Amino acid sequence: MDLDVFVTAHRAEWDRLDTLLRRRRLTGAEADELVALYQRAATHLSLIQSSAPDPQLTGRLSQLVARARSAVTGTRRASWRDVTDFLAYGFPAAVYRSRRWWIPTALLSTLVAALLGWWVGANPEVQASLAAPDELREMTRPGGEYETYYSSHPAASFAAQVWTNNAQAAALCLILGVFLGLPVLWVLFLNMLNLGIGIGLMASAGRLDIFLGLVLPHGLLELTAVFVAAGTGLRLGWTVIDPGPRTRRTALAEEGRAAVGMAIGLALVLFISGAIEGFVTPSGLPTWARISIGVAAELAFLAYVYVLGGRAARAGSTGDLDAAERSATVPTAA
Repeated sequence: MDLDVFVTAHRAEWDRLDTLLRRRRLTGAEADELVALYQRAATHLSLIQSSAPDPQLTGRLSQLVARARSAVTGTRRASWRDVTDFLAYGFPAAVYRSRRWWIPTALLSTLVAALLGWWVGANPEVQASLAAPDELREMTRPGGEYETYYSSHPAASFAAQVWTNNAQAAALCLILGVFLGLPVLWVLFLNMLNLGIGIGLMASAGRLDIFLGLVLPHGLLELTAVFVAAGTGLRLGWTVIDPGPRTRRTALAEEGRAAVGMAIGLALVLFISGAIEGFVTPSGLPTWARISIGVAAELAFLAYVYVLGGRAARAGSTGDLDAAERSATVPTAA
């Protein structure tokens, strides 16, 4: 494409579109003309982006197309309908679509935590490198730090603190995934290392059942949310390497927008797990009852993803913005 010739051929249309956008009132004929010019300008922008990208011209046309799109479609305000649609379709569909990433992530991470737990529990020298013997006994004894941790603060404030920390960890996995997924692996390893150390120390003290009774009620849902975030972050990192049939810019935009939606949805999931950790885990309920609550929450989330999310995904939902809300460009061959 000869960019100078292209600009000379279409500059008058762009100027005319800009003129119409500056008017406060339009006649019927002018409104029809604005729509036609908007559609042509969107096509022109797509052609320039794919064939002869020029930053200055692309910026000008992007602003012009955005203004025209706003004038044509009107300003759209978010409503409670958007929230319900997101929770019923967008978020579960996004989690369902990324299942091939987060399920292997969950399985491998659980295996790593189990191996680390076995390594710590089977090697006294490893335990000695973590803390002094007196400190280890204080942590693992009946009524020790591992047991009192969940009841050391008021339930409401503890739940809020846990929710904040876990939401930040999930957001980091989603955001840092764009760096080829490497930071996600590190965040995930730190979480599994902490879990593995707890398993190993309590197992060596003969109190693994107590530890699991404290961790499982909230940990099932909490770790699932972390695994979903990590898997999505890894998928985003892979998109940088292999965007598939889409351009890398388009692929990152689509997957990135879906990841932002995932962060919001996972924050709600982690809010539930934080409430369980703050109010159920330290409660006086028998262990079987506390674990049953955790299992019920986990099964409810999986059913939510596989039933609602699977149905929404098969209907075409991806967790991305609706087509009408995306940038107004027309796909063209380069």
